[in-house]
Amino acid sequence: MYHLTALVTLLAIAFYFFTIMNVSRSRSKTGVKVPAISGHPDFERAFRIQANTLEWMPIVLPALWLFAIYIGDAIAAGIGAVWIIGRVVYFIGYSKAAAKRGPGFMIQGIAAIALWAGAIGAVVLRLV
Repeated sequence: MYHLTALVTLLAIAFYFFTIMNVSRSRSKTGVKVPAISGHPDFERAFRIQANTLEWMPIVLPALWLFAIYIGDAIAAGIGAVWIIGRVVYFIGYSKAAAKRGPGFMIQGIAAIALWAGAIGAVVLRLV
């Protein structure tokens, strides 16, 4: 069973939902009306945090599950949790200033690469 990986998947989705709600809150706070996606730096950063999280999810979630299937649930979940932590650090930094997004981006990027590399490595090893 993949209970830990399922939990991390649900946490990742919950974090993404949080970023969506943050964009809505930021619209109200800054006065940026739908359908605009620019106009106030605080809103634009909130919007980019949400969009960037969405951009990474199709990379991370399949890699997370393939890693869990081919290598192990606990290790996949641990690396997936690091990805979420990286996204939170990214959120906190980027919310303050665009220049502060780097540490969170690096954490989540390394976790995503680890999941993808581990999954592809395990699959290839089984093919040979």
